Amino acid sequence: MAAHSTSKGPARGPERDFLDWPFFDESHRALAQKLDAFAASDALGHIDHSDTDGACRAIVRALGQAGLLDAATGAGGSRPIDSRAACLTRETLAWHDGLADFAFAMQGLGTGAIGLSGSEELRRTVLPKAQSGEWISAFALSEKEAGSDVAAMACAARRDGDHYVLDGEKTWISNGGIADVYTVFARTGEAPGTRGISALVVFADDPGFSIAERIDVIAPHPLATIRFENCRIPASRLLGAPGEGFKIAMRTLDIFRASVAAAALGFARRALDEAVAHARARPMFGNHLSDLQLTQAAFGDMAAEIDAGALLTYRAAWRRDVQDLPTTKEAAMAKMVATENAQKVIDRAVQIFGGRGVRSGEITESLYREIRALRIYEGATEVQKLIIARELLKA
Repeated sequence: MAAHSTSKGPARGPERDFLDWPFFDESHRALAQKLDAFAASDALGHIDHSDTDGACRAIVRALGQAGLLDAATGAGGSRPIDSRAACLTRETLAWHDGLADFAFAMQGLGTGAIGLSGSEELRRTVLPKAQSGEWISAFALSEKEAGSDVAAMACAARRDGDHYVLDGEKTWISNGGIADVYTVFARTGEAPGTRGISALVVFADDPGFSIAERIDVIAPHPLATIRFENCRIPASRLLGAPGEGFKIAMRTLDIFRASVAAAALGFARRALDEAVAHARARPMFGNHLSDLQLTQAAFGDMAAEIDAGALLTYRAAWRRDVQDLPTTKEAAMAKMVATENAQKVIDRAVQIFGGRGVRSGEITESLYREIRALRIYEGATEVQKLIIARELLKA
């Protein structure tokens, strides 16, 4: 898959008007400049996206060398993760390159639970290497029969002296096959359902760990089913207390769920930018496509849908960073609205491009593939609706 930055069309990068909103401070505006400089340096332009594994490794290294993984890892665990910085980074990277957004996001999601609940030794071992881009991380929660229904988890870990012994499989694991460290959730049996799940850290070279299957998807990135067979893990790699795994997973997802919405914003903004540039240049009925009222009406819808998602996204991040309040409902709203709206925006952009919009290698075609998974992973849209309703009914 070609990097977004290599396609014809807007090259200056995303507009930054929204940085004037009261959700941001000077540190975020400085980060935006750093991100723009990184993109302008062509750091992503020489990466071979046809080799997805190699490209992902190269992007993680480039992001680490540029100091841009700080926002994903909390500067290697030295400070709390700034949600607005993580969202801003994902939105910007998604505008330029879908795989760059993915690589950044997984460094955060894969190590988030370690930062929240890991021992000091684990934090010292893992987080600085993830921050520098030396290590790649992964988050292993889903199973074939336990996606949205986490309580159906079958992968199990039994205590054996100073170790846990892991058996079972995890699937749809992003960075599966290339990660150095995995945060794995397994049933340990302290109680029924989600109360009997724990979180453990597994290294790729642990005996009994293997890659069962590599998975290809429409927007290529490293993805796999991973397997544990009598995989012995030191008990010191337990995150939090036994039975706290579900809570740890949900806390981690609450931090990064809003950033999924931000990635959708990046894809949607790129689609709108490309569609506007195309419509201005495309001759149509003696004038230009942009002069048609139907085209202008589409742009009005697209712009409003993007801003609606952006306001919800940065409201959720600001609430967590500044007010230090729970964001379960707010992050769910942001992810639901931003991803669904981005799908609409990108679909309209494809329509505006006409036949060219679905041609392989076009930016609109790439964006169309990129956006679809965001409405599913880290909680499908239908699950977000249930989360929002559950939080409302608590009142």
